[in-house]
Amino acid sequence: MADFKKVTVGLDSAVLDVIQTIERGAIQIALVVDAEGVLLGTVTDGDIRRGLLRGIDLHGPVASVLQTKPRTIRVEEGKEAAYRLMRRLEIHHMPVVDGAGRLVGLELLDDLVKLNAQDTWVVLMAGGKGTRLMPLTASTPKPLLSVGGKPLIETIIGNFIDQGFQRFFLSLNYKAEMFRAHFGDGSRLGVSIEYLHEAEALGTAGALSLLPARPTGSMIVMNGDLLTAIDFRNLLIFHREHKAAATMCVREYSFQVPYGVVEIDGPRLMGIVEKPVRSCFVSAGIYSLEPEMMDLLPGGYCDMPDLFEAARTSGRETLAFPVREYWLDIGRVADLERARTEFDQVFGG
Repeated sequence: MADFKKVTVGLDSAVLDVIQTIERGAIQIALVVDAEGVLLGTVTDGDIRRGLLRGIDLHGPVASVLQTKPRTIRVEEGKEAAYRLMRRLEIHHMPVVDGAGRLVGLELLDDLVKLNAQDTWVVLMAGGKGTRLMPLTASTPKPLLSVGGKPLIETIIGNFIDQGFQRFFLSLNYKAEMFRAHFGDGSRLGVSIEYLHEAEALGTAGALSLLPARPTGSMIVMNGDLLTAIDFRNLLIFHREHKAAATMCVREYSFQVPYGVVEIDGPRLMGIVEKPVRSCFVSAGIYSLEPEMMDLLPGGYCDMPDLFEAARTSGRETLAFPVREYWLDIGRVADLERARTEFDQVFGG
């Protein structure tokens, strides 16, 4: 049974405080109780991310993301009953309460057992030429440029390994032999690494058609030039809880309009907002896909937005998963320098 006290908060907590509690607890949940210890509800990592998509105020009350009717189990029912119920409901946490509804424990379903991270294929797109990073990429592909004392893509793979993933596919084109020479079959890292060769550019999704077989479960696809601290298991939990065919990680992007924006109603001027800041969500280059998505590939060039649009128009469930962790797209020299500067702070050297 988990130490539920570490993830317990009061109803007067702000959303930001709850996020910090979830991160400290490292089990993707916070439990909200009243002064007598009665369970009022739960907040999961997924609840937070759904709230971010709705535009919640991080300094606002926890009630804005609170699930007030969580599934619970009575303490006398026991651990085995809790595990059976979690497996049947496909949930990962089960608060334990006494006869008065007071929180007395928290049972967890082992995420790695449930998610089978060891069996989840990870496809890393690493075939680009990195022209915006010339002349650095004239001799070294962008994913093999050094960040934190080792190739960027080795850090990416290492983060996956730390979370239990073991089977990798690298989609290559430009200077493919350098990747093969560095990683081999992956045995040096204790994992399996296989290679997909793009004879011609196939886009951010087309290379999936080169996989040696149809995946048997969810897979993760990621651009090979991203530095991020995301927990990919949370992505899989979110993806599977919603029974999605495809989930796209998104980042909030804010920009300032450099002019006064005129608000109008027909010909009538209603107001002027000077240089407002606008926000939108943009793709973060990380995706979780079900095997059925392979059926939508055209067999040649295909970008991820086109694949998602094909899934959406065919009636499949497509989701957005907001990334609130550290994330950096290394596309320019300034991005590379920033990654090198921030690496130790984010990843602890």
